[in-house]
Amino acid sequence: MDTRLTNPSRSTLAILALVVGACGHGDKESKNDQPTPLVTEPAKPEMQAATVKGAKPNTSWWPQQVNLQPLRDHTAQSNPLGPEFDYPKEFAKLDLAQVKKELAALLTASQEWWPADYGNYGPFFIRMAWHSAGTYRVSDGRGGAGGGQQRFEPLNSWPDNANLDKARRLLWPIKEKYGSKISWADLMALTGNVAMESMGFKTFGYAGGREDDWEADQMYWGPEDKMLADERYKADRKLQGPLAAVQMGLIYVNPEGPNGEPDPLKAAKDVRDTFGRMAMNDEETVALIAGGHTFGKAHGAHGPSNCIDVEPAAAGVAEQGLGWKNKCGTGNAGDTVTSGLEGSWTSSPVAWTHEYLKNLWTFDWKQTKSPAGATQWIPSDPAAANLVPDAHDKTKRHAPIMFTTDIALKMDPAYAKISKRFLDDPKAFELAFAKAWFKLTHRDMGPRARYLGAEVPAEELIWQDPVSAVAHKQPDAADITRLKKDILASGLTVPELVRAAWASAASFRGTDMRGGANGARVRLAPQKDWAANDPAELSKVLTKLGEIQVAFNKAATGGKQLSLADAIVLGGVAAVEKAAKDAGVVVEVPFSRGRADATDAQTDAQSFSWLEPHADGFRNYLEDDAVTSAGYERSPSTLLIDKADRLTLTVPEMTVLIGGMRALGATAGGSKRGVLTDKPGTLSNDFFVNLLDMSTQWKPTSKKYEFDGVDRKTGRTKWTATEVDLVFGSNAELRAVAEAYAYEGNSRFVRDFVAAWTKVMNLDRFDLRR
Repeated sequence: MDTRLTNPSRSTLAILALVVGACGHGDKESKNDQPTPLVTEPAKPEMQAATVKGAKPNTSWWPQQVNLQPLRDHTAQSNPLGPEFDYPKEFAKLDLAQVKKELAALLTASQEWWPADYGNYGPFFIRMAWHSAGTYRVSDGRGGAGGGQQRFEPLNSWPDNANLDKARRLLWPIKEKYGSKISWADLMALTGNVAMESMGFKTFGYAGGREDDWEADQMYWGPEDKMLADERYKADRKLQGPLAAVQMGLIYVNPEGPNGEPDPLKAAKDVRDTFGRMAMNDEETVALIAGGHTFGKAHGAHGPSNCIDVEPAAAGVAEQGLGWKNKCGTGNAGDTVTSGLEGSWTSSPVAWTHEYLKNLWTFDWKQTKSPAGATQWIPSDPAAANLVPDAHDKTKRHAPIMFTTDIALKMDPAYAKISKRFLDDPKAFELAFAKAWFKLTHRDMGPRARYLGAEVPAEELIWQDPVSAVAHKQPDAADITRLKKDILASGLTVPELVRAAWASAASFRGTDMRGGANGARVRLAPQKDWAANDPAELSKVLTKLGEIQVAFNKAATGGKQLSLADAIVLGGVAAVEKAAKDAGVVVEVPFSRGRADATDAQTDAQSFSWLEPHADGFRNYLEDDAVTSAGYERSPSTLLIDKADRLTLTVPEMTVLIGGMRALGATAGGSKRGVLTDKPGTLSNDFFVNLLDMSTQWKPTSKKYEFDGVDRKTGRTKWTATEVDLVFGSNAELRAVAEAYAYEGNSRFVRDFVAAWTKVMNLDRFDLRR
């Protein structure tokens, strides 16, 4: 279906700014004054069959149904390289220095079909790398460079990513040559580094390790159903839930100012909010904007609505995945159109200089209009009118420009203090930009254990959630057996041990590889105080496990030591084995030693606060405002799916864990809701048997999302449960899995529970996957 911009207003021409430049990364921050509607036109004839016909998803008929698709995404069936493919092994075969050499040569090999600004694709590739990583949001860890999602919809066709389809086509010969030895995700990040280095900037380092996805992520990008629409703010301009960008289809903010208003102070507020939600503080934000805008230019030779055809996803098959065809002039080079903003910030757009900050502070700036009518800023001094060379015509020169968001770095008191300090101390600026760029492009990779290659920086950074390397010998099998007996004889109950182990390990989120049991951060702020973890009980369990740890370490010989992180997980192992034995099934739960204990100094408490669970269906935990915390209502069962998705679980794994946690009595606060067994603490399939028992009728209570199960004959209350419990009987697909665990018997159930439990305990053990 074709979507086109119609009836453009002046500010429409700028909504793609910062990100829309054909060869300048600077076109990356955008927002619209009065969002121009994206009008749906009749489908092209060759597209009508696919548009009109086709199966409707069940959620189109019954939108209230829980959507299980997030637990089925990115399956092995989508990956053409097969389940045996080992990316770290393939990456190790790569001659990284040679790849960089070839990338550097590519930068200045301008192609006629897409000529390079100033004869250098460097700024274009910086923008590509920036936008690949810049979707990251700290609230839920989604987005970021991992997976190379920029290749897929919706990102591939976002207005903010206009013309980046060409950047990846320029890279294709190198990707084709090296194939699976370097992923698209790694290649895009590496190319950004090479571009900067080739233009004279010293980067902080580079790590490979981003495996490619083979299908698009299905994630919440906002409430809007039209690109460039803005429905995500409340009246007080509070941005909704997990979102970071200001508008659907954009990466950052409107360079003209909020809603197109050229007010630098109001723009600063948007910049601070958006960059903060992307894990950047004020200093990192100033460094990124100032450093990024040292390179390249914005593109607005003509008005987008008059020149630009549809985005890649709406283009016909003959376009072969390319979009935004430009019918004005040559369609590229000096006629390039992505936004309405036009110009460069410095007189040397393909070299690392300090001119951006010098220009910002040296000149007084006045508002002007781009050729397309967008609001931007130029020096009030007429002598600056010819400082900047044209990107393609040597006979032309221009004034440097600034966006409203650039002027904000001078007008906002906090930003001004930082930018002035950077102006006066260029070395500090260079280091700050190098570190901020490294953080931007590596933030979603998780700990350093996942980093690959010869250019990994030696310095550990706090945002990497460092954990000291294990330098001691590990307890042997006999030690583990004795430790499990000591734990079970300590007076701690099965539910207490299971809850503590879960609290530690299930903090992991596969979206950005943060959290998990390694480091035992569950004993540190802020995790030790999270309400979901029942701080009083957790303290009791950790104290007792700590005593066992200290006693073992004191008595151990041969340099063997036990970390508290391992002790916590081992406590869960011992509890699950006992609970299974009590149900008549003897099982050995796998236990992988080798975790270490992090310190407070290695832990950014503020950053970790984003990992706090406000809903955890596995523990039947739900805070009062959890369903609306994102700014829109999500049912408890939907929140469960989201939690399971971040734990990288499948539908059967989620189901068996729910049944097992309920049977173990591992609900938050020891609640009886959902514990559908008269033998809590025993690992049985009772939850499924009793949930599916037709002698029980479920009735809602006076409290939302809670239910009583009554005997159909006597009316006596037999069980209590929540929506999270009952969805395994009400949803047809979940019921099918629940039935399997009810009729297959306890042996199959215990086996599958142990496998899923072990997976969760080891989610952050990247050292085991090498």
